[in-house]
Amino acid sequence: MKIAIVKYNAGNTRSVLCALKRLGYEATVTEDRDELRGADKVIFPGVGQASTAMAYLHSRRLDTFLPSLAQPFLGICLGMQLMCSFSEEHDTRCLGMFPETVRKFTPPNGEKIPHMGWNTLEVEEDPLFAGLSDPLWCYFVHSYYVPLSLDTIASTEYASVKFAASLRKDNFWGCQFHPEKSGSAGERMLKNFLEEI
Repeated sequence: MKIAIVKYNAGNTRSVLCALKRLGYEATVTEDRDELRGADKVIFPGVGQASTAMAYLHSRRLDTFLPSLAQPFLGICLGMQLMCSFSEEHDTRCLGMFPETVRKFTPPNGEKIPHMGWNTLEVEEDPLFAGLSDPLWCYFVHSYYVPLSLDTIASTEYASVKFAASLRKDNFWGCQFHPEKSGSAGERMLKNFLEEI
């Protein structure tokens, strides 16, 4: 199986590579469009700032290319946010796989931002969550969130906001949490993405 991880100068590729290696898989970190098009699965991880990441993708013409991919595609954290249409982080136009707007947390009770640490998921039936049972604990680090929508397949709550923890539309999946840092549940999700989707 050919697994491609999108290179776009956003952090976190190393931890994803390590998680895949624990599952017995190797992956190529690349921005080459032929390699990305030829991959069986594409993973789009990221930690960083939306406008900087989108500027890099635009400079490589990946902003129009990535939404055209037809194979299973998984965005993680910033990767999922960039798959939305727009982010309030520096008013950034994003990739548009999901028609949602990424919002900034504005905690009413002084909760700390970023939302950092373990939180539980409420999940809908989806191959990504096959073999997993409640409660699902996953690890989050983010200051912006995606509101609930028709594309939401998992949700969680922080700072009095219930938001999308995972999205799916067509061949595109997104996780706001970090499956590669979410213990056995996260590893099972990555395994499901690679083997069941």
